[in-house]
Amino acid sequence: MKLFNCGIDSEHIGMECRASRKSKFLSSQVREGFMRTLCKARQAKYMSELPKVTVVAEGVVAYKSPDHIVPHGTMRDNSRNRWFNTKLYDLFPVPFGSPCLKVLDLGCSGGGFIKDVLDDGHLGVGLEGSDYSKKTHRAEWASIPDNLFTCDITARFDVYSQRDMCKERILFDVVTAWEVMEHIAKKDLTKVAANVKRHMAATGLLIMSIANYDYFVNGVNLHQTVEPKEWWIKTFHELGWTHLEPMLGYFDNFYVRGEATETEQTFHLILSMQPDCAPKIPNVAWTRRVLYRWVRSRLRSILINRLGFFGT
Repeated sequence: MKLFNCGIDSEHIGMECRASRKSKFLSSQVREGFMRTLCKARQAKYMSELPKVTVVAEGVVAYKSPDHIVPHGTMRDNSRNRWFNTKLYDLFPVPFGSPCLKVLDLGCSGGGFIKDVLDDGHLGVGLEGSDYSKKTHRAEWASIPDNLFTCDITARFDVYSQRDMCKERILFDVVTAWEVMEHIAKKDLTKVAANVKRHMAATGLLIMSIANYDYFVNGVNLHQTVEPKEWWIKTFHELGWTHLEPMLGYFDNFYVRGEATETEQTFHLILSMQPDCAPKIPNVAWTRRVLYRWVRSRLRSILINRLGFFGT
């Protein structure tokens, strides 16, 4: 059988199409392998040139916070999600040899998320209002003490990098707050926003998960600001931030904290000071889309929970 009388038969075209698909598949696999190697190379390079991080804070510990008075999450949590990290790195691609991604995590608890950022060859700094984990050397406070700090984020703080005699404030590409903002009293949100603004790069994003319900521990409500999503969007807009709703679709609920689906009780915000400068949502390769569907699949959950496959 001939096509278009051009002397090329359909069998030959079919072979070329299959070869093309195979080539694209192999290319994506090579690209994935290259990115893993790049992370390791960046980690080695970054660790060898690691600047000293210092934090100057008016409040070394959030002594008046209910979370310090009645420690709960800070005693237990050490949240991380490598799939969120993967999406974050795709959103902020950093060519090898260029400065690494800079991430600040407010309310870092055990520091697991920041440990993963460092392991991936980027700069991660965590701030925690309670000194429980620091005193007990809990979780990652024992392994990365130079990147985790106690700090009252409702008072002024400044995060610096220092190399030799040069000290400068770090401007972060990403600031995260995983189920933190509801623990802040309404009157203090302006101070927190000002602290974040002072440390945010022009293209930076503030990513947070928020719980919209009361949470009592030993008779103390740890959630001081319980409001719906619309209230938070309006409040931060008045403070100079714009919520980027399309970004929620890109992250597709792969977050460090928060429920698997957005509800009135738990939701996420992705905010920018300069929306026109915010990173553009990248095209996701089909292999990566398949991978994300597999991560969420019921079969994978069964294999993990019942048979112990694939780790955790």
